[in-house]
Amino acid sequence: MESQIFVLRTTANREEQVIDFVSSNAQKKKLEVYSIIHPHGMRGYVFLEAKDRQAAEESFIGIPYAKGLLPKPVEMKEIEPMLEQVAIKVNIQKNDIVEIITGPFKHEKAKVIRIDLQKEEVVLEILETAVPIPLTLKLDSVKVIRRENPTEEESL
Repeated sequence: MESQIFVLRTTANREEQVIDFVSSNAQKKKLEVYSIIHPHGMRGYVFLEAKDRQAAEESFIGIPYAKGLLPKPVEMKEIEPMLEQVAIKVNIQKNDIVEIITGPFKHEKAKVIRIDLQKEEVVLEILETAVPIPLTLKLDSVKVIRRENPTEEESL
């Protein structure tokens, strides 16, 4: 049987939290939920691709901000216009020195501790502070200014 796409209603602006909870819930319970999508700009809804309605429903039992599935699954062609293929080329590595380019820490320099490509986030440690402060930001909030160990092509 082919998978189906279900629409899960959520509390507006809590979609990312619901995605995290549903994802870990589905993994723990070994449910056949294949993907979870939140189209940019669509508040209050998350799409679940699952084997069947039962798997989709079990994935959000007891999860805060998840309100319930819409009665009918949707066809892929209905949501395709909302999805965009984004190929993110990340030229950032662990131990790089970066400058924060947005937010309250703008213009601060930091060292990259970890990179999470799935969430498009980077964990940094701000330099020039008495106590190291770990900070998680989106990848597009930083720019590399110095590389600890440049690759051969970059050092040419």
